[in-house]
Amino acid sequence: MTFSLLLLLAAVVNAPACTNLIVGKNASADGSTIVSYSADSYGLFGELYHYPAGVHKKGTLIDIHEWDTGKYLGRIEQARQTYNVIGNMNEFQLTIGETTFGGRPELVDTTGIIDYGSLIYLALQRSRTAREAIKVMTGLVQEYGYYSSGESFTIADPNEIWIMEMIGKGPGVRGAVWVAVRVPDDCISAHANQSRIHQFDMNDKENCMYSPDVVSFAREKGYFNGVNKDFSFAKAYAPLDFGARRYCEARVWSYFNMFTDRGNEFLPYILGENDTPMPLFLKPSRKISVQDVKNAMRDHYEGTPLDISKDFGAGPYHAPYRLSPLSFKVGDREYFNERPISTQQSGFVFVAQMRSELPDAIGGVLWFGTDDANMTVFTPVYCCTDKVPACYTRVDGADYITFSWNSAFWIFNWVANMVYPRYDLMIDDVRAAQTELETAFNDAQEGVEAAAAKLLEQDPAKAKAFLTNYTNMTAESAFATWKRLGEFLVVKYNDGVVKRMKDGKFARNSIGQPAGVIRPGYPKAFLEEYVKQTGDRYKMPE
Repeated sequence: MTFSLLLLLAAVVNAPACTNLIVGKNASADGSTIVSYSADSYGLFGELYHYPAGVHKKGTLIDIHEWDTGKYLGRIEQARQTYNVIGNMNEFQLTIGETTFGGRPELVDTTGIIDYGSLIYLALQRSRTAREAIKVMTGLVQEYGYYSSGESFTIADPNEIWIMEMIGKGPGVRGAVWVAVRVPDDCISAHANQSRIHQFDMNDKENCMYSPDVVSFAREKGYFNGVNKDFSFAKAYAPLDFGARRYCEARVWSYFNMFTDRGNEFLPYILGENDTPMPLFLKPSRKISVQDVKNAMRDHYEGTPLDISKDFGAGPYHAPYRLSPLSFKVGDREYFNERPISTQQSGFVFVAQMRSELPDAIGGVLWFGTDDANMTVFTPVYCCTDKVPACYTRVDGADYITFSWNSAFWIFNWVANMVYPRYDLMIDDVRAAQTELETAFNDAQEGVEAAAAKLLEQDPAKAKAFLTNYTNMTAESAFATWKRLGEFLVVKYNDGVVKRMKDGKFARNSIGQPAGVIRPGYPKAFLEEYVKQTGDRYKMPE
């Protein structure tokens, strides 16, 4: 199999991966800019990355390895100065997320050195603002070549949020075509593995940037032949198909449906009844909090026509998940499953909170969790943090195929995989622990930051150490709580029954023995379908 074919297959397999939700500072409840990211990919180990700040000698070279595979791509010159990066946020609160839209496979440059993942972390190390990051990112691919397929990036700082879409020019052709559009401060936006920038104002230099050949290259390749004002980046470089609409754009629709009153207006587009795309951004119907975005990342289309928790595919306990692949055949007909925002194959997820009214060390919080947003706890990671919590590392050699009881990725996956088969029975226990922890972290935030602000006035190093220690403490606390939750679930739901509870503890009878069990059996609707499918096989004799 050729390398180019492997790249194409990888693009197809990863097409429904990752989601970014976006909130402008005037659309948020606290005046922060907010962006989220779920790294959804089978094979990705969930960990918190760290790149320490540094000063480097002129001419220093660094190796570039593809983020997805670890494949060595080449060497580039290191910047003279680099900034502290924790996860996907740097010490100036700059945050970058992404979703892969793939686009036209012939435009992948297999000779390029910079892949999309390396591009993110290089830009975070070299940039202070979103605008500077756009300049750094486009400059890097122009100098060294862009290795990946089509990509949408969310690039945000405390004042501005930009969506940049980029795709290469084909094997051996250096650089990329791209366009970046600023999200208005009073709006929300999202992207989820399908290019979302259609027409853009080429004369609005303040809110729109683009490569000089973004239109002419499309003409040259035969992707576009109209007048400039009608040019659509998405239509030229990532033509819409069923998967892009139903697996990808549907997640954006779900977010818009939650926070605007225009969901019904755009549903026909998602259902394939028309081809009028949704706007890139919309004004929300209310102010949106950081917790709102965390909860939105847990969405499975509940309460909408795309809800996947109510039909036969959800199983007897209404699990809002579907096994991959998303499409399947029965006989000679092909079918599909919905792909919601929350999905089981997430490696990690974050919600970034960036606040311009606070010093950078305090203002930037990366609310971080491993595994699926629905099954994780978001813990606060301050952008000045220079020590990664042990549970968020490859502790004990943990990776995607090496389990460790000390790894947050594996503990959260352990609990999640207990819950999936009996979702309705067990999810309330998970949600109670999750809510208790996240509420405690939210409630503590103001006091923690007030203490940090006082320290910052006296000694910035002590303030940063204080926030680093708090970051580590909350991560380890959530991790320890989740391990205890897993132990509790094993005991409570062992062997398909439910242990009786009293006052939050397992009940005992008058002589101190366990007080028996509840036998929940199967839900009524499932039993009715069971009898329908099996007929009289299990019918009791008269």
